[in-house]
Amino acid sequence: MTAWWKKAVVYQVYPKSFQDSNGDGIGDIKGIISRLGYLEKLGIDAIWLSPVYKSPGVDNGYDISDYEAIDPQYGIMEDMDNLIAKAKRHHIRIVMDLVVNHTSDKNKWFVEARKNKDNPYRDFYIWRDPVDGHAPNDMKSGFSGSAWQYDEKTGQYYFHLFAPGQPDLNWKNPKLRQTIYDMMNFWLDKGIGGFRMDVIELIGKDPDKKIRENGPMLHPYIQEMNKNTFGNRDVMTVGETWNATPKIAEEYSDPARHELSMVFQFEDQGLDQQPGKEKWDLRPLNLGELKKVLVKWQTKLDFNHAWNSLFWENHDIPRVISRWGNDKEYRVQSAKMFAIVLHLMHGTPYIYNGEEIGMTNYPVKSIDEVEDIESINMYKERLAQGYSKDELIHAINVKGRDNARTPMQWSDDAEAGFTTGMPWLHVNPNYVDINVKNALADHNSIFYTYQKLIKLRHENDIVVNGDFELVSTDDNVLAYYRVLGNERWLVVANLSSKQERFTSTDEIQRILISNYDLPETLLGMTLKPYEAFAVAVKK
Repeated sequence: MTAWWKKAVVYQVYPKSFQDSNGDGIGDIKGIISRLGYLEKLGIDAIWLSPVYKSPGVDNGYDISDYEAIDPQYGIMEDMDNLIAKAKRHHIRIVMDLVVNHTSDKNKWFVEARKNKDNPYRDFYIWRDPVDGHAPNDMKSGFSGSAWQYDEKTGQYYFHLFAPGQPDLNWKNPKLRQTIYDMMNFWLDKGIGGFRMDVIELIGKDPDKKIRENGPMLHPYIQEMNKNTFGNRDVMTVGETWNATPKIAEEYSDPARHELSMVFQFEDQGLDQQPGKEKWDLRPLNLGELKKVLVKWQTKLDFNHAWNSLFWENHDIPRVISRWGNDKEYRVQSAKMFAIVLHLMHGTPYIYNGEEIGMTNYPVKSIDEVEDIESINMYKERLAQGYSKDELIHAINVKGRDNARTPMQWSDDAEAGFTTGMPWLHVNPNYVDINVKNALADHNSIFYTYQKLIKLRHENDIVVNGDFELVSTDDNVLAYYRVLGNERWLVVANLSSKQERFTSTDEIQRILISNYDLPETLLGMTLKPYEAFAVAVKK
């Protein structure tokens, strides 16, 4: 029997930006509940809910101060219980975002830990003595600067791979691990549909050996977690793994290893990054490289013993049509093309809120418009190193995380119908044209392309379990077959803004989906900019 999450389409809700119900400018749980009917109409099976736990908000909720409480800006636990129950009535499961690599420095565990070296919670975190009056080593934080923060009260440094307000947990401590498992079971007992595991590849870290991801104890920890929490429950688990290869992904997701359902991998995110440099050191995009990465994860991963997640966007990644497509004259066509290419591949597709209506990046002109801590820290650090303001703002507009966090565009009402107050982050001015209200009224909109793709997945086993066979084409064209039994589907996409040639002797039996009108024959086709289609062909 095929697991439900292999057939599912998951929709990520970034709660702070989704729907505000009380006019304070911040999205909340009641706002999400009010939009469940819309999500059921789209057809999704699960919501991946970014963190709504109590948090001081240093990193927009990815710094948790209380795992078993809801942050007041989002509501109360009763609201969360209602969301789980009401989503179920709409045939939607709630997958919680879970951060167990680090906590907030306001978490009671860390508040206790820093009191003295003998505190029972001290070993929940990673502490080291100074070396020659300085940090223990030169490990860097992912948010700029040292990964070590000096704590004057006890005269030691604590370790943080992100902001100083996000101290890393010490997974070598069995008591810490059991406390984490108890907390996970607290949520599982509420009836959630699983977990998205934030930066899970980091929990096996060894700072003394300068090991960040994929440490030697990583997989034993996850196996122990599986055994003590979700392993005997019908839920989905997906790990955020920025450094996974197909081989590593199989270690996470092979059912025989009893770890996770699947992982997110981000190989395409380095394609506009200079080799060996940081994400902000940009180079031109190359469609051939994108195609190569997409194909690699379809052909190198053994789907008999592993599973893949398919996504273009999330809360950390800019909008795909602004990055790889054309968010001006070909916004609709390129958005549909990216949807068709991805959703008919092997794996579980994810939609980020707003992707289904073709939301775009919102370029800023000044650092004063930026909310994201990663972008702000990078800007300050590089400005001091001599970079110009213009090149830093350009890098933020290309790769900054605020691009994906602008409020959901529901209508052409003030503030896009997101709030009746002042939104926490600027609304993209193009909401007047790009919004859910307009999308639902236009039966040729991006929304209905996504809806149709979800329906194709639900109704055709070939999408879930069919083999993937690449068709040889030029770099700007991606074509592949999905094959199952006597069924054979051909998917073709022009990844570029130019006309491209494609030819096939396949005989079209029926058109499954397309973003332009298709000719009757595939012989000697001229693909229009960003043209994409899927057809059933004779096997």
